[in-house]
Amino acid sequence: MKNLIQKYKYHVLSAILFTLSIVFCYSLISVSNANQVLKADAAEIKSIKYGLFSVNQWKNQIFLIATDQISNMDIKGSKKDIKPVVEAQLDKLIDTVDQKIKKKNSESVSGKFKQAFINTFVDMKEIKAGIPQYADEIIKVMQQNKVKRKVQIVLKDKVENYFDSTFQEEDMSRINKIIARVDAADLQDAKNRLQDRVSENNRNISTATFSFLVFAVLVFFIVSFFGKQLSPVAFFTLATLLMVLLVSGVTLPMIDLEAKISEMSFVLLGHPVKFTDQIIYFQSKSVLDVFMVMITNSELQMKIVGIFIIMFSVVFPVFKMISAIVYYFDVKKLKQNKIVQFFVLKSGKWSMTDVMIIAIFMAYIGFNGIISSQLGELGADNESVMLLATNGTSLQSGFFLFFGYAMLALVFSELLVHKAQVYSVENVIAHKRKISIVNA
Repeated sequence: MKNLIQKYKYHVLSAILFTLSIVFCYSLISVSNANQVLKADAAEIKSIKYGLFSVNQWKNQIFLIATDQISNMDIKGSKKDIKPVVEAQLDKLIDTVDQKIKKKNSESVSGKFKQAFINTFVDMKEIKAGIPQYADEIIKVMQQNKVKRKVQIVLKDKVENYFDSTFQEEDMSRINKIIARVDAADLQDAKNRLQDRVSENNRNISTATFSFLVFAVLVFFIVSFFGKQLSPVAFFTLATLLMVLLVSGVTLPMIDLEAKISEMSFVLLGHPVKFTDQIIYFQSKSVLDVFMVMITNSELQMKIVGIFIIMFSVVFPVFKMISAIVYYFDVKKLKQNKIVQFFVLKSGKWSMTDVMIIAIFMAYIGFNGIISSQLGELGADNESVMLLATNGTSLQSGFFLFFGYAMLALVFSELLVHKAQVYSVENVIAHKRKISIVNA
């Protein structure tokens, strides 16, 4: 029994590794997919269309400022500003009354006699000369608390009627669904809950990604430098690690593109007006997501690009792995087959995985530079408006796992050439039969 355990310990270890790798791959993809939904919800709920670009949000903030100004209205302290307005209104009122009296009196004989009397004994210039005194008396009455409260009530009613007629039709159904989905009390609570969940998931995904990469590199290092030959167990272990890296790499998001205004604020009538966390643009896509977007596009060139992407990121690597199995075990004597040898020995030049990695990295640098530059212009110093714009573009776990696959796949090809044992399916079967006969 002891000899049996000693003999198959590497097989058991390999089987355990295979199971753990599959579990890891499934868990990471599940968590990442759930996190993508949370990120999309967080971006939607913070979208600039519901904040800075929303008439309703502006109305709410300005309404509070207007009502506060009315509530704290200081007529006495504003007498110098109010008096000219009152005087102008009195002057206009006197002219209007005079014109109406003249018009009415011109319609009858008795009215004409009345108007002649008024013209003789009433001097409009003398009446207007008393406007400053009239204005002082009106302002004095307005300063009385009872009158002031009535004025405030009237002004508030007018402001409310004005703002009730000022609105923007907004479809808030998506926002309401998000709030219900995260079981939040209101919009702000939903933002906080989503932010906490996304941050926690990001930490877990990053830890799992880099832990698995370190483990995969360590296994390849041990096999490369301490193993004299690439045994079937070692081959199976390395192939499993590569497939997990590939599947995770093309399934998980590779890059997040985010541009947002972290804060825009200014002072209006002594009151701060502020908008925070305004998402301008957000996208989080994996290779498979990009392929689906392109292949469903109506334009032919987009479909062609999508086909090339899936060929060089999925089809080529899968054929390479199948060819590696055929090459290693010499299935049906196909080890010398030109197609098999091409995928195993030469496809590194043509797989385009390195090109894809560089393209994604350059896209990251490009978007990072463009977004930072443009948002920097928005956030330029301004004496009256403070605007803080930030760029949240970042490489995600899919990129690093795909990069790890591309690098370790090259090492795997070298190991197949220089350290592979001379194995074939027939030889393995014959070897096992021989062992069985001996044991019998």
